[in-house]
Amino acid sequence: MFDTLSDRLASTFKNLRGKGRLSEADIDATAREIRIALLEADVALPVVRAFIKQVKERASGSEVSQALNPAQQVIKIVNEELVGILGGETRRLRLAKTAPTVIMLAGLQGAGKTTLAGKLGRWLKGQGHAPMLVACDLQRPNAVNQLSVVAERAGVAIFAPEPGNGVGDPVQVAKDSIEYARGKQHDIVIVDTAGRLGIDQELMQQAADIRDAVSPDEVLFVVDAMIGQDAVNTAEAFRDGVGFDGVVLSKLDGDARGGAALSIAHVTGKQIMFASNGEKLDDFDAFHPDRMASRILGMGDMLSLIEKAEQTFSQAEAEKMAAKLAKGPKEFTLDDFLAQMEQVRKMGSISKLLGMLPGMGQMKDQINNLDEREVDRTAAIIKSMTPAERQEPTIINGSRRARIAKGSGVDVSAVKGLVERFFDARKMMSKMAQGGGMPGMAGMPGMPGMGGGARKKKQVKQAKGKRKSGNPMKRKAEEEAAAARREAAQAGNPLGLPQGGQDPQNFELPEEFKKFMG
Repeated sequence: MFDTLSDRLASTFKNLRGKGRLSEADIDATAREIRIALLEADVALPVVRAFIKQVKERASGSEVSQALNPAQQVIKIVNEELVGILGGETRRLRLAKTAPTVIMLAGLQGAGKTTLAGKLGRWLKGQGHAPMLVACDLQRPNAVNQLSVVAERAGVAIFAPEPGNGVGDPVQVAKDSIEYARGKQHDIVIVDTAGRLGIDQELMQQAADIRDAVSPDEVLFVVDAMIGQDAVNTAEAFRDGVGFDGVVLSKLDGDARGGAALSIAHVTGKQIMFASNGEKLDDFDAFHPDRMASRILGMGDMLSLIEKAEQTFSQAEAEKMAAKLAKGPKEFTLDDFLAQMEQVRKMGSISKLLGMLPGMGQMKDQINNLDEREVDRTAAIIKSMTPAERQEPTIINGSRRARIAKGSGVDVSAVKGLVERFFDARKMMSKMAQGGGMPGMAGMPGMPGMGGGARKKKQVKQAKGKRKSGNPMKRKAEEEAAAARREAAQAGNPLGLPQGGQDPQNFELPEEFKKFMG
């Protein structure tokens, strides 16, 4: 959703790089480009004005003029201001002192409240709670049935005493659900309310009556992130008519301009608490303003990636695999490769995971065109091998490749390509496990095995044969010149990279990794 905004901001910041000092004209031009990028992303005009004003004031101040690298300081300012308009710090759910905690969902019809009730229930269940969904949308056809199906898929309880389709009193259902939850020992009640195609008095009154009947601890406004500026107008109408404590963004995986998401927290003063970014029930998580700002600026979201990995991977298994790789490449077999691949698949879409890595904005097209079924084909090839072939792939000759290809329904070249990629990946992973670092990153200071050591030895060897002047004054001048050259080399890059190193903004994946990804 934020791809266009990310691309415009990246090109804007690219023009700043290499400048030792920023003039007023540079700051004005950058602010103008950022303003255009935000407006094109459908961010509300008052939000854009406040944002640009703050960025210009800070960019013209001492924190940029006295900075070692002004361009990076401007990027830092934009990042901090983005975090600010997205709500600042992450806000957690307020839990009641005495159970159950009541969470009421409000919003327009089609915003995704019913599906989101199941996603929130599943997420809370994963946090150790015992949630229960309550069907209070008794107007929309089959809304109660839909919530029942969603609850079953999410593995959470449901309270639906009325059939819906225009039958039943939603306020009475909401009241009865609290006592029912206490009796069944559910510590969280999620109330799914009815919506309308547009704002009307009947909708507001019903939502207000349910709110008064159950006194919810949290009223969450569910908004479709794809409806543009009308999302802000709807949010203001609900805030004034019913009141809400937090915002939940749905359909963040859409391709519409996502500026409404950037506007809601600033306009309403209520923070975004959760975000839904897919159709599956586990495509849902707490909203972190700092991580979202980082992703918009193309810096990745490593914290979310690490959290997903911690939820999926066993610590003991990870340590066992690391120990195996440290012993040598041959210890890592195709069985281990298959197990690791299946673990990664459990984390979700491979393209989404790759999108969380820093610098992947430059490979956006390749990531978007990634065929998720390739993982299934790879698994089929490995499972078509004998245990001996998985243990020692070097024995796979022409006749074995033909048999494996026939068993997995692929071409012989696909089997050959997989085995070759496996050997490259095994070599790379083993080198990293042994402290060798990632290949292809030569020149990074302080990182063993990345090519810096060999170059240093070579320089020392060349310098060894150089004769020093016998004149003390001349020798001192030569030593001072050499020291100045060393200082210039160290200060040649604001991030501490030597002159021959790679700028993280222009980071290229190692050839071995590109080859492994096909």
